[in-house]
Amino acid sequence: MNFLCLYKFWSLILFSFGMIAFITGLTFLSDDILIFMDWEVISINSVGLIMTFLFDWMSLIFMGCVLFISSMVIFYSSSYMGSDTFKVRFLILVLLFVMTMMFLILSPNIISILLGWDGLGLVSYCLVIYFQNYKSFSAGMLTVLTNRIGDVAILISIAWMFNLGSWNYIYYVSYFSSWYDWVFLLVVLAAFTKSAQIPFSSWLPAAMAAPTPVSALVHSSTLVTAGVYLLIRFSSIFNNYDVSIFLLISLLTMFMSGLGANFEYDLKKIIALSTLSQLGLMMSILFLGYPLVSYFHLLTHAFFKALLFLCAGLIIHVMSDSQDIRHMGFLINQLPYTITCFCISTLSLCGLPFLSGFYSKDLVLEYLSFNYFNLFVYLIFFISVGLTVSYSFRLIYYCLGGSTGLFSYQSINEDPTMMFAMIFLTFMAIISGSILNWLLFPNPSLLIFPLECKLMPLFFVMLGAWLGYEMSIMYYADNIFGLYYQLSTMFFGNMWFMPYFSTYMMYTNILPLSKFYVNFMDLGWGEYLISGSFPNFSNYISSYNSVYQYNNIKIYMITFIMLGLFLMII
Repeated sequence: MNFLCLYKFWSLILFSFGMIAFITGLTFLSDDILIFMDWEVISINSVGLIMTFLFDWMSLIFMGCVLFISSMVIFYSSSYMGSDTFKVRFLILVLLFVMTMMFLILSPNIISILLGWDGLGLVSYCLVIYFQNYKSFSAGMLTVLTNRIGDVAILISIAWMFNLGSWNYIYYVSYFSSWYDWVFLLVVLAAFTKSAQIPFSSWLPAAMAAPTPVSALVHSSTLVTAGVYLLIRFSSIFNNYDVSIFLLISLLTMFMSGLGANFEYDLKKIIALSTLSQLGLMMSILFLGYPLVSYFHLLTHAFFKALLFLCAGLIIHVMSDSQDIRHMGFLINQLPYTITCFCISTLSLCGLPFLSGFYSKDLVLEYLSFNYFNLFVYLIFFISVGLTVSYSFRLIYYCLGGSTGLFSYQSINEDPTMMFAMIFLTFMAIISGSILNWLLFPNPSLLIFPLECKLMPLFFVMLGAWLGYEMSIMYYADNIFGLYYQLSTMFFGNMWFMPYFSTYMMYTNILPLSKFYVNFMDLGWGEYLISGSFPNFSNYISSYNSVYQYNNIKIYMITFIMLGLFLMII
């Protein structure tokens, strides 16, 4: 019972701080205020350790949203992790995770960003391996090692910024110099690893080994969005460079994950791939030159994606921890409230008119249509939106439809604590889009198109919904995508074989090479000649030295005679 109070206490604390941050952010936005704060932690002689914070409307509103979601996740966890042995450890890890995210959000200094960046990687590793089994360990290693690439990129950019005179990147974002080219490339590399763009995508579905509340936090507003947020902060620099190759990569990420989710049967992996798809959408609109629209979609996506994960967690809980959507069916009868929230969040993800996802997605597609990019970019964007709707409706049909349900429902009722956590997020999944639309854009965007262009997003949504229905009927899906075309199904379903490239392809050649080096160096002549020569020589010298230090009279006598002869010769 004490643990329950502890969880609820921290949930209340985070919610209160979130409300303060959000309201302060709105005040800063309306009055155009920015606070840049340098806190000198310690000063020794002329060297100072300075912690820098940047409070502006963007950081404060994002911080408010992260705190809202994390407070609801912790409240939900009080029931979800109720039977777990290490409840307090779990709570501490989640709070650490939120704290490191705060560091990342508020830092205009690339060194303090590394503090939050590395902290996120480390704590996410601890959370992914929370359930102690081999699958979790493998997923944790894949997550942490992929993120290390981004950490190293940030470290190198810190070293490179020695050439610029300060680590406060905010001074240099609109500064064009040949020195800054490398910083730009390294920051994009770091953001791509953290936000799981191609070719670093395979860690994101693997990180689903974590407990579901953690997945809700990681995949909505913290770990994976850190890369997007960093690039939004650096977005002024994109005006100086050609970013079309990065646009292509983010588009392909969006397309690949949307396609892969239609072949997936694991509930949490489908939602993870949908997160990847939305990250690709945020990145691509960012590289098109609309950072504010990307930020807007980042906020709306955070709410409905967190809700989607919390609903999925309860469904998995009820299905005796089975994540296979083929086992589900008729869930609306047993979990009416949860499935209602699930449908609202899924429809918001699809961009159904007047839910929060619609405002940001429609804005993204209209700005794209106004841009001077080629037909390939245009088509991939719209096809990816159609695929999003397709896997979402496939998921809804599998969970609600009566044709499946191969597994008997376990008699566990909906928990009031979990339901309460979902209320706020459902509310935000419905209204956050329209509220943020009014707040973030001072002037309404009036984009005038021909009728066919204006209705194009709606047409693709309808097409995707129909395709999702077809994919959900097992007979058709198995005939079209089943045993007849096994290679293509494997290719699309395995994220274009990316997990194999990230795991087996990496270590198949490295392990035999390292074994050869061990045999050659540590167990062979290399050890004797290279590693052992200096210690052996020192040992030889020290043995002579120890003989001298025994005060042996013969040595003194010989030295005396030698010295005498030497003096006589002189």
